[in-house]
Amino acid sequence: MEITAIELIGLAVFWSIFYFYLSHFIANLSRDAWVEYIRSPESDEMLLEALDPIVNEIEDRMHDKLEAFQSSFFGSLGAASKKLDQSTGQATIKAVTRDNPILGFVAEYLMKSGGLDEFKCVNTLSNGSEKPKEKEKLGLK
Repeated sequence: MEITAIELIGLAVFWSIFYFYLSHFIANLSRDAWVEYIRSPESDEMLLEALDPIVNEIEDRMHDKLEAFQSSFFGSLGAASKKLDQSTGQATIKAVTRDNPILGFVAEYLMKSGGLDEFKCVNTLSNGSEKPKEKEKLGLK
């Protein structure tokens, strides 16, 4: 018995269609069985166990990112605080008044109540770093 080219092509088409439908049928059965299993209460423990490494990895990454954020945030706050202390002279005033608690209390009260603003103006003018800006009115200096 010889198989002609047309019979061979016909058999290939038939088996291709058969396997296509068979694979879809098996896939649908498998999907339906999996969905039914997932909806059952038995699968909760299995899912938690399977997803545990993923949850741990997410927690580790978030912990690392939080630590990096905290170090950069508090580092920038420390630098800003140091610049503020340098510009206002608070660190110098605190160092001078460290031995005398009453003088320290008075100095801190003045710094908090607004006496520091006057000191800041005197400090910037004495350094000469900031010069008053000239405003133009109607294009004239």
